[in-house]
Amino acid sequence: MINFKQTQFLIFLCCLLILLPSIVRGECTCEPEEEDRNKPLALKYKFAAIASILVTGAIGVCFPLLGKIVEALRPEKNVFFVIKAFAAGIILSTGFIHVLPDATENLTSPCLNENPWGKFPFAGLVAMTAAIGTLMVDVFATTHYTKSQLNKTQQGNGDEEKTGEQHETQVDVHTHAANGHAHGSVLLDPSASSHQLLRHRVVSQVLELGIVVHSVIIGISLGASESPKTIKPLVAALTFHQFFEGMGLGGCISQAKFKSRAVAIMALFFSLTTPVGIGIGIGITNTYDESSPTALIVEGLLNSASAGILIYMALVDLLAADFMNPKLQNSGRLQLGATVSLLLGAGLMSLLAVWA
Repeated sequence: MINFKQTQFLIFLCCLLILLPSIVRGECTCEPEEEDRNKPLALKYKFAAIASILVTGAIGVCFPLLGKIVEALRPEKNVFFVIKAFAAGIILSTGFIHVLPDATENLTSPCLNENPWGKFPFAGLVAMTAAIGTLMVDVFATTHYTKSQLNKTQQGNGDEEKTGEQHETQVDVHTHAANGHAHGSVLLDPSASSHQLLRHRVVSQVLELGIVVHSVIIGISLGASESPKTIKPLVAALTFHQFFEGMGLGGCISQAKFKSRAVAIMALFFSLTTPVGIGIGIGITNTYDESSPTALIVEGLLNSASAGILIYMALVDLLAADFMNPKLQNSGRLQLGATVSLLLGAGLMSLLAVWA
């Protein structure tokens, strides 16, 4: 038999279950939070963030590009595989731990209408669509460049057929080289290395696109904030974030073997994205409302797309490509080093979520 105290407890529990949704809904307001706003001090932190992120981002993206000077950093060296695995872990963690949760939070905010934003996981849908779209771009670009290269090769073969004796001499020389020297196979089949080079170029360009999208967004968010308490930890977190992300991008650019001008443009573009985003945020501080439905939807969709691109690039074009490389598969020591480096990069970037 139920006594009086148990009856009271059941009544209290029923009331709590009935009122809980309204209590939660009441705490989630769409008005800007009352933070310790200090505009002059916040502006100083923002300028410090611009300088810090610009310098560390530039150092990070340029570090793997020093292979021409430092022999250990060349793409064919073991150290390069370890560094690239570490950077790939950073990028993978960025997509899963930093960008995708932020997108989910934006698109499930109580400030948005329950229908449709609260009834469907749009963040996951957009991330999946962006990953599939990246695959399509990857395949299309590689196919297009490969066909172009093949047409050039066929035209070159047609010209060689017109020069009979010269062609026979070249074949003899190549055959001799193949029998006597290791580099003869490269002369006979340049298409393999050419195809690989094209893949590296496509990967580096698509990866930069994914990084740039979320770098601008986090820059605007930091620049629009007027709370020193919010900005201060973000400066440190984003400084490390940009440095390691730059290392991953710099490794891809190094393997792509672009001309010096193209390398400089890509490195500069990456280095400037977050500082430019902070500058935009400073400019729109008085009009930007991060809790407005428009801002939440735009940020959420862009972050979701960026997360899909980064996750795809990290898993498919960086990790799978390197871990399936015969050089790494034939060396247990290198496999172990790359695996530890990958886990270390992903773990350290995940820890930054505590301060970001």
